[in-house]
Amino acid sequence: MVAIVDYRMGNLHSVSKACAAVGLEASIVTRAGDIRRARAVILPGVGAFGQAMRHLRRQGLVKVLREAAGSGKPFLGVCLGMQLLFQESQEFGRHAGLGILPGSVRPFSKRLKVPHMGWNSLNIKRPSPFLRGIRNHTYMYFVHSFYCDPKDSELVLATTNYGLEVSAIVGRGNLCATQFHPEKSQTLGLKIYSNFARLLA
Repeated sequence: MVAIVDYRMGNLHSVSKACAAVGLEASIVTRAGDIRRARAVILPGVGAFGQAMRHLRRQGLVKVLREAAGSGKPFLGVCLGMQLLFQESQEFGRHAGLGILPGSVRPFSKRLKVPHMGWNSLNIKRPSPFLRGIRNHTYMYFVHSFYCDPKDSELVLATTNYGLEVSAIVGRGNLCATQFHPEKSQTLGLKIYSNFARLLA
């Protein structure tokens, strides 16, 4: 079973539909025990970083998510779910994140229109099993007002350009996270989920 983490801020329905489309048996979960028992974890999200972390702490999910990311089981973060993996965010103040990945979440320049919304192409930097079948310059659908700035460039699997080079996909080992919404990126976006499923096969 794949655990889709519900912390009251995720795009749960669309993620659940994407999992079903690629043959993944997924359940929306709210409890730490369900995450521990799952064979894989998806951390989706839409909304504000600080509020999301408050919900995760109140639900007692911070420790178990850190454990899951380091356990070797496949772990996928989506949009806000990617940002939460980092050490901190500068969204409306400073907020501590899950601290799974080194780096911070920063605001775009005020010169740019935010949120960054629409189709942008990927500049693939490194191979990954999560990116199997996805070619360089593939377009994916983004909606975000802040961007991730990893301390370790080796974490960056792909970037996109929006006023600056932005981390579009980060990952290491069993963990991958996308700033865009693969479930809203049509057939090519669903390849992220099918590759995720392949790791469980």
